[in-house]
Amino acid sequence: MLDEALDDDVDLTIADKKRAAFEMLADAMADAEAEGIERDIVTQAALFAALIDLVSTFGEEAVAEFATRLPDRVRNGEFSVDRILQ
Repeated sequence: MLDEALDDDVDLTIADKKRAAFEMLADAMADAEAEGIERDIVTQAALFAALIDLVSTFGEEAVAEFATRLPDRVRNGEFSVDRILQ
């Protein structure tokens, strides 16, 4: 649930919705930056809001387990936009 990977079995409309949601969030971040709010502040607020929503939806234990996997995912470049896919 919290950590699904996109593969051939995943409905493409879900992937499309995720892309659209990401674009909306990126636009909101750009708007906040244009209003003079530093990007790191906006990013921290977005993470806080996301964690609140995840805990409300899935519960503290599920989110804590999800969070334990984040360091490896970050180190593996999963969140790097300029990584080279092989």
